[in-house]
Amino acid sequence: MSLMAPIKDGKVVETESQTSLKKAQTANKNGMDKEAFLQLLVAQMQYQDPLQPTSNTEYISQYAQFSQVEQMQNMAANSELSRATSLVGKEVYIKTTDTSGDPNYKFGKVDYVVFEGGKAYLAIEESLYSLDDLDTVVDGEYKAAYDKAYDFTGRLNKLPHVNAIDMSNAEEIDELEKIYNEMTDYEKIFVASDTVTRLNQYIEKLKEVRAAAEDAAKPEEGEGEGGDSTEDGEDKPAEGTEGADKV
Repeated sequence: MSLMAPIKDGKVVETESQTSLKKAQTANKNGMDKEAFLQLLVAQMQYQDPLQPTSNTEYISQYAQFSQVEQMQNMAANSELSRATSLVGKEVYIKTTDTSGDPNYKFGKVDYVVFEGGKAYLAIEESLYSLDDLDTVVDGEYKAAYDKAYDFTGRLNKLPHVNAIDMSNAEEIDELEKIYNEMTDYEKIFVASDTVTRLNQYIEKLKEVRAAAEDAAKPEEGEGEGGDSTEDGEDKPAEGTEGADKV
């Protein structure tokens, strides 16, 4: 677990891990565990009215209740440990709330599980998080497809308006067209239909821009021709007329 903490405005700011652990520890302190139940039972026996002592039947009943509480806690602990263990190796989102009430999300792979005080903690990048703060379990293929579509859409949004593009945008549009065409059918479902429509508009507009650029690069009609003139502008004599005034 990291011993370093971020500083903001000259104050130590709790990390998501610290917030999650503090929340779990507070919940443990506020809860009624079997030790607290047993202490209450002993205190009741110690301070009972000697003139009206608690009957043996009532003690047996309370002890039976204590046994039920202990069994329920053990079942809950085993269930929590089994649930946490099943998450090892999977990618998850942990949701915590900072002191100002704003939610914070931590994404990462669960490396291992720590079970302490009847609570399970998920280890992500060597920081512990309470299982109670688990928000989402993410499939790796889903996350990769979502991130790819998100990055693709972000790059498309950075392009100028479709009517304002020029040849300087050609390489990026070509790259985005290639990325989309190489996506699997599963990956394409993460790309919104209006995003695909905009991509096609850019592709068609780029064709017009390229055609205009090619036309502009062509020599004007008649430019470079005029074989009847010499380089210095003087008219060349027609072929076969040289010396025609001589006999």
